[in-house]
Amino acid sequence: MPFTPDLETHGINVIRGLAMDAPHKAKSGHQGTAMALAPLAHVLWTRVMAYDAGAPDWPDRDRFVLSNGHASILLYSMLHLTGYDLTLDDLRDFRQWGSRTPGHPEVHHTEGVEVTTGPLGQGFANAVGLALAERYLRARFGADVVDHRTWAIAGDGCLMEGVSHEAASFAGHQKLGRLVVVYDDNHITIDGKTELAYSDDAAARFESYGWHVERLGEVAEDLDDLEAGLRRAAEVDDRPSLLVLRSHIAYPSPSKTDDHEAHGYALFDEEIREAKVAMGLPPDEAFHVPDEVLAAYHESGGRGGAAREAWAGRLDGLGADDRAAWDAALGGTGLDGWMEKLPTWTVGDKVATRKASGACLQAMVDVVPGLLGGGADLTGNTGTQIKDHGVQTAEDPGGRQIYFGVREHAMASVMNGLALHGGTLPVGGTFFVFSDYMRPALRLAALSEAKVVHSFTHDSVGVGEDGPTHQPVEHLAALRAIPGLRVVRPADANETAVAWRVAIGGEGPVAIVLSRQDITVVSTPEQAQGLLQGGYVLAETDGVDGDPSELDIVLVATGSEVALCVEAKPLLEAEGLRVRIVSLPSWDLFELLEPEEQDEVLPEGVATLAVEAATSFGWGRFADGVVSIDRFGASAPGKVVMEQLGFTAENVAHQAIELLEVLDEDDHHDHDGHDHGGDRQTNDRED
Repeated sequence: MPFTPDLETHGINVIRGLAMDAPHKAKSGHQGTAMALAPLAHVLWTRVMAYDAGAPDWPDRDRFVLSNGHASILLYSMLHLTGYDLTLDDLRDFRQWGSRTPGHPEVHHTEGVEVTTGPLGQGFANAVGLALAERYLRARFGADVVDHRTWAIAGDGCLMEGVSHEAASFAGHQKLGRLVVVYDDNHITIDGKTELAYSDDAAARFESYGWHVERLGEVAEDLDDLEAGLRRAAEVDDRPSLLVLRSHIAYPSPSKTDDHEAHGYALFDEEIREAKVAMGLPPDEAFHVPDEVLAAYHESGGRGGAAREAWAGRLDGLGADDRAAWDAALGGTGLDGWMEKLPTWTVGDKVATRKASGACLQAMVDVVPGLLGGGADLTGNTGTQIKDHGVQTAEDPGGRQIYFGVREHAMASVMNGLALHGGTLPVGGTFFVFSDYMRPALRLAALSEAKVVHSFTHDSVGVGEDGPTHQPVEHLAALRAIPGLRVVRPADANETAVAWRVAIGGEGPVAIVLSRQDITVVSTPEQAQGLLQGGYVLAETDGVDGDPSELDIVLVATGSEVALCVEAKPLLEAEGLRVRIVSLPSWDLFELLEPEEQDEVLPEGVATLAVEAATSFGWGRFADGVVSIDRFGASAPGKVVMEQLGFTAENVAHQAIELLEVLDEDDHHDHDGHDHGGDRQTNDRED
């Protein structure tokens, strides 16, 4: 059943009814924004966007992002009405345990949701990444198979958050067309009118960024004007577009329109009843969706089926090489044989792991078609330079090198959009200490299972003269605390190559933490494969032969400190001790092993000393004591700082002997059966 003008009005009012009813049933949620934007959503889903509700993963669909994700009921209502796998019962379960309609949209959780939004501004930056992915893939594979647009709705909060400024500046510089953001200028925040804290001329600001800007004004209820504005913006190919729409929160509620309380849950029984009366809806019926409205929306939702089928035919027309590249790109992996292209190094070589990582990236670019990326103004320093493959610009949209500028937060958020679009595997690099600026996006990458690769370099106090502000000590613990983020700190160049195997061959986000300084290669290429299990036995005293009963002590470390343990091993053996060296580059991967598999590497009951140039936090799960840095660093040459803070082979050996003495004393004086290990800081070299 096609829409008529009267049926359109009725359909929009049905959306507004759902926007009131679902939060009211949940006693939680945000009603007003969804009510105000119902006409805009209606126009997008019925008149403008190219999609097929029956094939939500169609690669050439338009992408939609609700950056102000608190208005999620608007998105859920449109997905239900247009025929996605989201039922009216799902709407009734809004914000409930196990439902498909959580408080904010979550990708891979609800069919039709493209990115996870909630923290304001993130969706805006994700949309920039989605549009950038489309442009790259269109350049690589042609407009016959990639030809779509990215649409986003953002609110005042999104534009206040700093990440949107970074992302908008980046998108404007990139002249990133086919990206249309509608700014819902409703003048409302939770605290009250936006004038309390916000007086920006957002349109002028975006014009200064290089965006195409239209001030649509008071057309939030005018479907034809909304459509015309959206279509004009859709035709802008040489820059992103911002449409400034003046809406009225909670319209047409007689009592709550333009009331800041309507940002949240403010329309209860009587307020909902009077609003429904004003709209001509049954005042006492919740979740009212008449058959004729549902049929019309379903017709709109299925309209893209013919376009999708035609697209599938064009895809089948790709040549064999392009089709193999397309499949690899969409799979986020490499062409057949990609792993054999990873470089290897010889034991005894000295190479910074950031340089080894750069060599791996360069080796992968020809065999991983979706790989692209760069650094946040630190491209050469972070090993994220991609040579001889062009720079990503409007003039060279197929370029593989991205210059993100000094925009760490936007870089990480844009990378999430690139990955969630499908077809690209983004890499981003910066100094490890600046992961602080990126944490919201890192967390959302893990929550979204976005396949991104973060190259974090200058990994500890070995950075040297820049001092404590640039020396990360607590950052490993902070990243390890994020569920679903695989953190890998390779011991040497060969482990770095295997870390790239994890990143490309696995799923979800990976943070590879790399050294500034040269590190001696201590693993053979074959040994380094142990990184795939998170940790492995690198070396042990002759005659032990893997028998833990023959061991006196285990030294376990990550990164450059593994080589330090290797240096300490003969010092301990000279004291008659039998030693095992364990490289544990990824706690996340190691903890996926069964307990007995972990015990083969870190045997229970054997004294274990961890060595890591970072805080001791968390090491108690693996070790009885830790040589660590539970303080900030200092400004001096990196080698001097490391030595002064106790990271020498001599001090590691000394701390190992002291730990054995303490544990032996505990055994003699305490017979209560309790575990005396765990997070004992044994480093006595403080400064």
